[in-house]
Amino acid sequence: MDINIITQKQNNVLNRNEVKFDCVYQGEPTPKLLDVKSKLVALLNTKKNLIVIDSIQPHFGEAKAAGYAKVYDTEENLKSIETEHVIEKNKEADAPAETNDADEGEATDE
Repeated sequence: MDINIITQKQNNVLNRNEVKFDCVYQGEPTPKLLDVKSKLVALLNTKKNLIVIDSIQPHFGEAKAAGYAKVYDTEENLKSIETEHVIEKNKEADAPAETNDADEGEATDE
């Protein structure tokens, strides 16, 4: 997967850098949001907690997708501007949840 930065625009009002990019993934499935985010972090030399991938739109019939990302100056700016569902979809997956032992004791015959 290759990522090509198309435009970068500094938005001083919202304290962020807005990035439009193309993602080329010849012979691969459409990349996952978190994979694209990791590549952009390296390309833009920023931290994962300051970048939000807003959209990735695949081109029909091509192994290419257009994307839009926002890189904030601070984590506080990101949290005050972005909606909760956008922040959630950009989070790294947490460790698997531990199994709940309460389920084992529920089956009782009366």
